[in-house]
Amino acid sequence: MLHLAKLNGYFALEPDECRAAGRSLAERYQNASPFPHVVIDDFLDPEILRGVLAGFPSSEDKRYFDRDQERLKFQFSPQEVQSGLIRNLFAELNSEAFIGFLEELTGIDGLIADPYFEGGGLHETKRGGHLGVHADFNAHPKLKLERKLNLLIYLNDDWNDEYGGQLELWDREMKACAVRVKPVFGRAVIFSTALDSFHGHPDALNCPPERSRRSIATYYYAAPEEGFAALPKRTTNFQTRPGSGDKPDWRIRRQHFINDWVPPKLQRIAYRLIR
Repeated sequence: MLHLAKLNGYFALEPDECRAAGRSLAERYQNASPFPHVVIDDFLDPEILRGVLAGFPSSEDKRYFDRDQERLKFQFSPQEVQSGLIRNLFAELNSEAFIGFLEELTGIDGLIADPYFEGGGLHETKRGGHLGVHADFNAHPKLKLERKLNLLIYLNDDWNDEYGGQLELWDREMKACAVRVKPVFGRAVIFSTALDSFHGHPDALNCPPERSRRSIATYYYAAPEEGFAALPKRTTNFQTRPGSGDKPDWRIRRQHFINDWVPPKLQRIAYRLIR
């Protein structure tokens, strides 16, 4: 879909090609259900992605998420990675050329990439791990910007259906899964990150012990029209599926209640009470 041309050892996206590709997919993205999204196979040059796999860092001795809502999930910031190719790719996914692709695709002007890769980078989930259905955090604490888009690029060769790990997109009422996306090598998913863009891979992975679910993740932001102070602040907001054994994330629900209803001067005291 998008090609990275080699320029004196550096791989770069071409701005005009990116904008043309975004325009070609705009109607499909903007009219998608249950919320704006697009699934694109063969999104980037496979040789580049195989280079990412070759330089994928080891998770040995690495801390990971381990609670009811997300388990055995590892995150690696690009700054942690020793591969020049991987850092090159993340730089291009934050570049003006790629922002042009996203703006044409989504119709959102003024998108801003995150140089800190807050929550982004390389992701890996091991056998038995999962990520519950959720809506993402919506406010970047350092940039003071509103989160608008997620990009996921999968890195999983020969991924069998029985391994699980399909990305699920749920309707806004959390009544049913509307879309399932198999996380196969080279497939990209781009989707809106509104407060009700519920997604995840909530069932435990059943891949062989030596396999894992790997992906690239980058997030994109914009300045909120009414100002950052007026933006309702949300951290990752996990949901429970009907008829499932999913456990509510009461800690986050209490946190959101305090943010919305407790006066700012009393919030510090309220947080101490719920710890």
